[in-house]
Amino acid sequence: MKQILKMQGIEKRFGGVHALRGVNFSIDDGEIVALVGENGAGKSTLMKILGGVHQPDAGTLSIDDKVAGITSVSDAIKLGISFIHQELNVLGNLDVAANVFLGREPVRFGPLRLIDRKRIHTEAKTYIERLGLDVPTTRLVGSLPIAQQQLVEIAKALSLNARLLIMDEPTSSLTLTETERLLEVVKDLRSHGVAVIYISHRLSEVEAIADRAVVLRDGANAGDLTREEITHSNMVNLMVGRNLESFYHHPEGAAEEGYFAIDNLRTARYPKHAVSFSVGKGEILGLAGLVGAGRTEVAEALFGVNPPEHANVRLDNKPLQVRSARDAINNGVYLIPEDRRQAGLIIEDVIRQNITLPALERYATGGLVVRDRETLVANEVCEKLKVKAPSVEVKTGNLSGGNQQKVVLAKWLSLNPRVLIFDEPTRGIDVGAKAEIYDLMRELAKAGVAILMISSDMEEVLNISDRVAVMHEGRLTGILGRADCTEANVMKLAVGASSQG
Repeated sequence: MKQILKMQGIEKRFGGVHALRGVNFSIDDGEIVALVGENGAGKSTLMKILGGVHQPDAGTLSIDDKVAGITSVSDAIKLGISFIHQELNVLGNLDVAANVFLGREPVRFGPLRLIDRKRIHTEAKTYIERLGLDVPTTRLVGSLPIAQQQLVEIAKALSLNARLLIMDEPTSSLTLTETERLLEVVKDLRSHGVAVIYISHRLSEVEAIADRAVVLRDGANAGDLTREEITHSNMVNLMVGRNLESFYHHPEGAAEEGYFAIDNLRTARYPKHAVSFSVGKGEILGLAGLVGAGRTEVAEALFGVNPPEHANVRLDNKPLQVRSARDAINNGVYLIPEDRRQAGLIIEDVIRQNITLPALERYATGGLVVRDRETLVANEVCEKLKVKAPSVEVKTGNLSGGNQQKVVLAKWLSLNPRVLIFDEPTRGIDVGAKAEIYDLMRELAKAGVAILMISSDMEEVLNISDRVAVMHEGRLTGILGRADCTEANVMKLAVGASSQG
């Protein structure tokens, strides 16, 4: 295979932060190279240099053995480099074909320059069919599921004759089935000679498709792994510089059954389906299912964000009425939402303000908040959770994903939770931070907190949960005990089969 890209000695500083320290990276035509590392390891900075967003302070970048100066995104596109971002860059109010050819629309009738819509749809169809996307090119992209929107982005890259595709966390919002489909698409691209740089915190995906893995740590190369060397433990050891033997540590312990009991809960989205289950005191109950199964609706109903149509809820054998989030908070029931930046934090506020916001009256005298009290509590809980920040006066939006998740957790830990509902607890979080979040969840369970964990990460569901409840289209299709928690059993229930059938 011919080498398409070679980056040597890449250096980059942002003020006093040394983001890249002489990084080397290369990829051949038709090769899938995984780029892995913890948040802050330098992956995004390196790829933004390749994509023309940033300029290196030192080092060389060569395409086809020729030194290339990529000073803009358009330079990168001209060289056949396309970037599929984690936050998709599609326009929901335009159709599929318009998104594929946005800004490059073919025109007709000479000086009139009228958009040739027939040609746009004909050519767009060839690209989406190549990706196995079976939707009309006239369909509005905003009406498509996230997985199909992602394929539209890839179709756009192919229409640009991309030789090198950079995929940043492409499966973070996808179901297991959608993920498997996307990985097949990536393999097909490889067979057609397209080189793919695959960035993911889901190491099982890296094991499944990567030809090589390049690992970064603290802005420098930590090591390369060949296809045969790519294992979960090898990647983790290089990423964090230590062996995380207890990554999925699962201590034995008996939970107090029926502590948080939910009977006949009907959500606004699925009013015809009643859901009943319980979470023991000191138990982690996983809640699995495909996207759209109704898991988040259950979480939001229990927290009072979208009150249930009907529900009988008991906490520690006492009836619990939750008509609002304030009712839930007053009773020690807290939600760590799926979208922490939009629903869990005020990212423009500092850490201290986010942590104390749910119970400002605790820090007030005569109606005025005493900042010293806020600072004392914020410092204590941040130290306990090992939040990496110079001080609690740092803007929350400037933290890594893992540390933002810890701040959401810190907010509730300061209020002594009785029930914690985690909705996708480690989405977009690196492996080191994942291990810390898992340890925290285990410590909380050991301390008697009832934990309901919603997750689309099958590995996480199977290894962290004491039991797994599975939903399909608003119905609870079954609850699996620890001994029966297998991927096959979970998926059978997730697609609608009943555990009683």
